[in-house]
Amino acid sequence: MKPIQTILYATDFSDSSLPACEYAVYLAQLAGARLQVLHVIGEFADKRKSRIQPETLALLEREVEIQAFKSMEEFCHDHIGTTVPCDSEVVMGLPFQEILKQAEAIDADLIVIGSHGRTGLEHVLVGSTAERLVRRSVRPVLTIRSRGV
Repeated sequence: MKPIQTILYATDFSDSSLPACEYAVYLAQLAGARLQVLHVIGEFADKRKSRIQPETLALLEREVEIQAFKSMEEFCHDHIGTTVPCDSEVVMGLPFQEILKQAEAIDADLIVIGSHGRTGLEHVLVGSTAERLVRRSVRPVLTIRSRGV
């Protein structure tokens, strides 16, 4: 088995992502691995984009990006601190695709992600980033279900 040197942890900053963060930090400590924290800003659907003036859309996207960087800084400070070597990244796109791209770019040995545990109609309508990752990733994916589900 290949040693774990780099762990990619993807977060949406929600409370339900915290158990996965705890696992990612713990595994990074055990393995002496570097932790890469990733947040993906979901793109606006094309239908909504066409209704917004391009200049307004650009300003809105920039404001969302600025807020995401601030949230990432707070999240890493509050939940990771200096416990493990850590880098962070904020990107825009489809979450599962961007997570796979980032995992490839940093040659991640493991991807850790939380799962909301949706079922039934909600799962069909909302979908699951974690499920898409597990199905498409050539790298190991550890999914951690949120505590409240």
